[in-house]
Amino acid sequence: MKNILLAVFMFSSLLSCEKKTPETDCGTQECTLEFRAVSINFADNKGDAAEVKNFEVINQRTGEKVYASSAPFSNLMKGSYLIIDDGNRESLSEEGDDLKVTATSAETNQTKSVIVKVAGGKCSCHVSKLSGPELVTFD
Repeated sequence: MKNILLAVFMFSSLLSCEKKTPETDCGTQECTLEFRAVSINFADNKGDAAEVKNFEVINQRTGEKVYASSAPFSNLMKGSYLIIDDGNRESLSEEGDDLKVTATSAETNQTKSVIVKVAGGKCSCHVSKLSGPELVTFD
């Protein structure tokens, strides 16, 4: 009798641990709860963090300006700026969009633009950087 009760208890414990994964239009997927972002750094010709002005990100596929949803809370380090984060995930294509990042050095007034390719989409869990620089250096 003791063995039967133990077996029933173990079987019911296994059933209670079963994961329930929601079905969506995208199929079954399990996503982590982390919040991801893609950032870029700007430096002067000495390699020190550079203050920039007129920071702008344009999605080349849509022509729309992109504002990272957490940018007001994250662009606190000199020379480091958020390009995009998971709050913008659905506005991106799954294949990846070219984002044109433009900024002007506050010191020299030199303007630089680079392309950063970032994937997302309705069926993705997070944004992910596919290509592009992590550092832009002003002359």
